[in-house]
Amino acid sequence: MSGREIGRLLTAMVTPFKADGSVDYGAAEKLAVMLVNDGSDGVVTSGTTGESPSLSDAEKIELLRVVKNALPDKSVVAGTGSNDTHHSVELSKLAMKAGADALLAVVPYYNKPPQEGMYQHFKAISEVGPTIMYNIQGRTAVNMTAATTLRCAELPGIIGVKEASGDLDQIGFVCAGKPADFKVWSGDDSWTLPVLAVGGYGVICVVSHIAGRSMAKLIQAYLRADNEVTQDIHHGLLPVIKTLMTTAANPVPIKSVLNAMGFAAGPFRLPLVPLTDDQLKSVMKTIRDAGEFITFAKSGVKVA
Repeated sequence: MSGREIGRLLTAMVTPFKADGSVDYGAAEKLAVMLVNDGSDGVVTSGTTGESPSLSDAEKIELLRVVKNALPDKSVVAGTGSNDTHHSVELSKLAMKAGADALLAVVPYYNKPPQEGMYQHFKAISEVGPTIMYNIQGRTAVNMTAATTLRCAELPGIIGVKEASGDLDQIGFVCAGKPADFKVWSGDDSWTLPVLAVGGYGVICVVSHIAGRSMAKLIQAYLRADNEVTQDIHHGLLPVIKTLMTTAANPVPIKSVLNAMGFAAGPFRLPLVPLTDDQLKSVMKTIRDAGEFITFAKSGVKVA
């Protein structure tokens, strides 16, 4: 599957839980439908935003299965990466059998592999199914260089990269040197416009939980060179994105916001905890101030 078929705007969706802490698969189906109705081309299950570190493999596969059943004609990308290549490969095999359209695999975290180790890791996963790499030094402690990214891009099973290195020059070098069919998605919501400007393809997004239609409109406006609309949306959502990403670690703010806005996303699994009342009050004010850029209520799915 090519990046074009997967889509430019993918939402890294939260994982809803019931009050007892079990996965709420029914709410996950509902959320996935809501997201695509509000502009997303597809979703990512069991990513960081989905609290993947605290999900079991069985939960990840069942979550993928029910979401894909809910979105048979949309893209569902399965988060299958870890810091253990063998584990990642085995989970990727299960995900492909369960209907994943592609795999999202993060640079191995904590064990700090060298660049050659990263290449071999992604090579192994890409032999299972179409793979999007995920470069995010803030969570992994190591950066995958542009050279390594481009080396991986030559592998037939590697279809793109989610780039959250925070280095626009590095992302630019990747865009300049990549094969034509290799896609670069921004991994930072606020970098969507800059990444598009240096040759990127789209974004794997968090704010699209509540502003999907606006993010889709931003991308389409960029493609038709409507700078005024693109900048207007970028500026309008920037305070929202910043408060979602800085008030607490993702996904704490966005999941707390979904609960506050009427979608029953449920509690967190420890060690994550909800926002404090004061934090939530501040975040919700920023969201209200964004006005028409927040499209959550227009998704067409009853959430309350």
